[in-house]
Amino acid sequence: MGKIPVKMRAVVYALSPFQQKVMPGLWKDFTGKIHHKVSENWLSATLLLTPLVATYSYVQYYQEQEKLEHRYQVKVDAMDDCPGRNLSNAVLSAQLLVICR
Repeated sequence: MGKIPVKMRAVVYALSPFQQKVMPGLWKDFTGKIHHKVSENWLSATLLLTPLVATYSYVQYYQEQEKLEHRYQVKVDAMDDCPGRNLSNAVLSAQLLVICR
C-alpha cells in the first residue's frame, strides 16, 4: 500500500491587539458581585474580622498607654502638704503634673 501525501491546512488563530480586552468579565457588575459575596458570607466575615479588629485595637490602645505612662506624674504624696486639695482631685486630674512644694 502506498502512502499518498495529503495536503493539510493549518488554521492560525490570532487576535488583533486592538480587539483584545483584558479580563472583561472581572469588572462587569463588580458592585453586584461584591454585594452577593458579602450577603452570602456575612457571618463568616464577621467571625473572621471581629477578633482581628479587636486585637489590633487592643494593641494600639496598649501601645498608646505605654507611651503616655511616663509622660505625666501625679505626686500623691505631696497632696497631703497642699492646702485646699484632696486626693479625689488628684486622681481625677491624673493627666496633670501636680507639684505642691
